[in-house]
Amino acid sequence: MATMKECMTALEGILGDLAAKPAAQGLDRSLSCRLTDLGQVVRGRLARGSVRELRTESDGESLEKADIRLTMTSDDLVSLTDGRLSFGPAWASGRVKLEAGLRDMLRLRSLL
Repeated sequence: MATMKECMTALEGILGDLAAKPAAQGLDRSLSCRLTDLGQVVRGRLARGSVRELRTESDGESLEKADIRLTMTSDDLVSLTDGRLSFGPAWASGRVKLEAGLRDMLRLRSLL
């Protein structure tokens, strides 16, 4: 099981890479990543080409639903960032869950 510090570093890397892509310009969306094995949720905002306001909270602490929601284990998150796990197969197999509105899903598809 990865530590919360490792997960925050991994998320900052993944989300920072996504935010820097030209297709992400103009996006202003709330994000959440639920880490099932740690019982934590990381929340933030994708805006103006960067990820802002990353913070952690206990799972179930907030009723606020983010525009873009990821769910996975801490180990899968770290594996995604270091290249041991590819997003497409992980999503197709259910190891990684991505929930968003149709417009966001179409835009994210071009980013991933």
